[in-house]
Amino acid sequence: MTTHVEKAQLFRSLHVAGSPLLLANAWDAASARIVEAAGATAIATTSAGVAWSLGASDGDRLDRRRALDLVARVAVAVDVPVTADIEAGYADDADGVADTVRAVLEAGAVGVNLEDAHHGGPTPLRPVEEQAARIGAARRAADESGVPLFINARVDTYLLSVGDPDTRFDETLARAAAYVAAGADGVFIPGLTDLPTIAAFVEKAAVPVNVLAGPGAPDVTALAERGVARISLGSSVAQAAYAVARKAALELLGSGTYTTLTDALDYGEINGLLANN
Repeated sequence: MTTHVEKAQLFRSLHVAGSPLLLANAWDAASARIVEAAGATAIATTSAGVAWSLGASDGDRLDRRRALDLVARVAVAVDVPVTADIEAGYADDADGVADTVRAVLEAGAVGVNLEDAHHGGPTPLRPVEEQAARIGAARRAADESGVPLFINARVDTYLLSVGDPDTRFDETLARAAAYVAAGADGVFIPGLTDLPTIAAFVEKAAVPVNVLAGPGAPDVTALAERGVARISLGSSVAQAAYAVARKAALELLGSGTYTTLTDALDYGEINGLLANN
């Protein structure tokens, strides 16, 4: 069987500029198995999808225990490496982030996303020094475990439209550099979809660059040509699944028909994917 360390090393090797790791983010064990069966080489969780499935809203509202219990369920359900979106680390300070990372590793994951958004804070983003300290604590906790955890530092300047658009690129690059110096292995820039800007960022970044894709974003080929090393769908897969649930309910309660369910996965197929769990 593949060891935890070997899975972590494999996951690292999948980040190749120009041949990106493709992540159709999952939110429970069943969605993770479905994505794996489709041919995915790794599974990423979506913090929003996980929170919604557990009855919480996204944005640091879910408690650590429930979030990591879900990560453990996903890690057990699949054979490929798992990376967990842990929002801001489910902690108020750097020591708490380190505790979360230890729990992530115990859950069987080999990667994390750690964002600099500060939900409920005085500013949209944490100060660079504070976020760098949190990433540094995560790095030390992972290194002490002996598992080469892949820390994907999420910079939310574009997603949250922070600051002057004319200086946003430089701010993003400066934050990314500080996070890499603190121990991050990759940089995630959700909200950035402009191809020339992506290409410029990839050229200047010292680590693999992750972008968030979905309707309206450039396709995989275009992003790969710009040197992107990782492409995530984020919460959009979960959102699409919930859209089907609403459409089916509206159809049932309205016309009394069931056409929304025509393309549903076969019961036996789903059941079979989870038969050994």
